[in-house]
Amino acid sequence: MSENMSVDRSSFPRKEKIKRKVYEAELERLQVELVKMQLWVRRTQARIVVVFEGRDAAGKGGMIKRITERVSPRVFRAVALPVPSDREKSQLYMQRYFAHLPAGGEVVLFDRSWYNRLGVERVMGFCTEEEYLHFRKNVMEYEHTFIEDGIILIKYWLSVSSEEQERRFQKRIEDPMRQWKLSPMDTEARRRWFEYSRARDDMFEASDTDFAPWYVVRTDDKRRARLNCISHLLSMVPYQELPREIPPLPERDMSTAYDDRKTLEDRRFVPEKY
Repeated sequence: MSENMSVDRSSFPRKEKIKRKVYEAELERLQVELVKMQLWVRRTQARIVVVFEGRDAAGKGGMIKRITERVSPRVFRAVALPVPSDREKSQLYMQRYFAHLPAGGEVVLFDRSWYNRLGVERVMGFCTEEEYLHFRKNVMEYEHTFIEDGIILIKYWLSVSSEEQERRFQKRIEDPMRQWKLSPMDTEARRRWFEYSRARDDMFEASDTDFAPWYVVRTDDKRRARLNCISHLLSMVPYQELPREIPPLPERDMSTAYDDRKTLEDRRFVPEKY
């Protein structure tokens, strides 16, 4: 990790929200570090898996967006799998997740993961007790295999309070541009808050180990949560700042020159309304 990752935290008062200008400046600095990490990942052919779990409205999507918005989608790949198909339901449970694990030079960010089996599937009854117990017993063997094969595995639980989740849900109800984010599954999960809490506690009991630990991120304050999580992610990857080869911009080859704008004149253009 680069030495210039140190930061004066005196500008981040714990009881106050970080001001937008401070947040944006610090986010940009961290995103520059992500670009440096990206170059290291590509050069070393490292493989990194980052798992994001948490309740609905905990901020998983926003967190992943801030991590990926300044880097290449060919290196940083976000995976948010839909409900399994009938064919996938008949396969080995981990099979559809294996298909998305990184090749050399890739970082894969899971917006929910195989831990669905210990969370939503268990609480909502989408798996049998036998399937749940089988996965619970074997999940650390799967992850140990990843790590032994050289994958860097980092797991985050985004923790939102009941009061903040309610506020965010209410905002989705009231805002037409956010209503698509709220589903009957979300509202049912809200009703089953304590069932999800017990499922979370059991998940930690089964899978929080020294070789594949869980890291909890408080997310009631989205700005602070994003900065804290990205900073921690960078600290977990042993990247180094590598020299970047920037090719010079060549002059145009004029030996085959023609008026290439003229040939567009009879084509269909988008109306310029703005």
